[in-house]
Parts: sequence; C-alpha cells; structure tokens
Amino acid sequence: MNYKISDKDIRDWNTFIKSEDKIPNKDLEKKKINTLETKSIDLHGFSLEEANEFVETFINKSFKDGVRKLIIVTGKGLHSKNEADPFVSKDLSILKYSVPEFIKNNETLMKKIIEIKEAEAKDGGSGSFYVYLKKIK
Repeated sequence: MNYKISDKDIRDWNTFIKSEDKIPNKDLEKKKINTLETKSIDLHGFSLEEANEFVETFINKSFKDGVRKLIIVTGKGLHSKNEADPFVSKDLSILKYSVPEFIKNNETLMKKIIEIKEAEAKDGGSGSFYVYLKKIK
C-alpha cells in the first residue's frame, strides 16, 4: 500500500485549514426540516363560548398561514366554579375537556387536523394539548 500523501492533497489540506469558511452542518439542516412551525394560545379566563369561537378562528388562520403545530393551553380546571352549579356538567364546562370535544365534533376543523393529543410537560402537560395541522394542498 502506498501511504504517501500527494503534494496536491497537502496543498488542499493547508488551504482548507487556513480558510475562514465554515463547513455546513448537515445534521442541523435535517433538524430544521423536522421542526414544525408552532403557535400557541392561552384560554385562561375565557368562557366556554368565547374559547370555542377563539379556537375555531385560531385553527383556521393557522392552517391558512401554513402553521403545522398548535399548542392550546386550557388550564386544568382546578379553579373552575362549575362545582357550585348543579345544572352544569362537571367535566364538559371545563375547557380542558370541552375545547377538544368542540374541535372533534367540528367537521370543518377536523378536515384540517392530523392529530390532537395531550401536550408534554414543557408545554403545559395535562393543562394543554397539541393540534397538528395538515399541509395546505
């Protein structure tokens, strides 16, 4: 085997070492491709009707803008005053349960959605959820 390095290779190496140019990191480029544009909203303080109306507008606008991941913060319902009203459902008047149900029962919105799932702890955990939107065709 010939272990001799050619003069051209030595010159190329020296040129490379002295160069100020950065080598592109292909791993970072791949990571950027997999990162989805994300928007989030916080529904604390909204009534049920206000929250549903706001969420519908938010999803439609985000879909139109090409956003692919939404974080919707509802809270856990720990401070809800619905316990005092015997005529109100204990769960469905809490945004944590009612907003995802509203979305799932809205056929127009569901045509734009790939998946709805509970958020990770860093994004609010059980007090929020993700909505993954389809690409615009």
